[in-house]
Amino acid sequence: MFTLAAQSSQANWGVLILIYALIFGGFWFLFIRPQKKEQKRVQSMIADMEVGDTVLTTSGFYGTIIDISDDDLIVEFGNNKNCRIPMQKAAIAQVEKVTAE
Repeated sequence: MFTLAAQSSQANWGVLILIYALIFGGFWFLFIRPQKKEQKRVQSMIADMEVGDTVLTTSGFYGTIIDISDDDLIVEFGNNKNCRIPMQKAAIAQVEKVTAE
């Protein structure tokens, strides 16, 4: 009778560990994996930026890239050549490539 109770206890621990593993796996697929994919997409978008590309900033302004350095870039807004603003690459939300026609 003692061995039957010991086996039942070990089976309960195995089921409990399996349930925790399934919960962790579910959280990973629902939350962590999509976040990592989005981070990769944003990093590749920032790495592929070139001078002349049209960008949308996180504040909602459209502009054209004039100059790019390691962490910063200079964006020209509108047709006014005097409206050039330096900003960090992290402030870019979307990049539209220039199409060669």
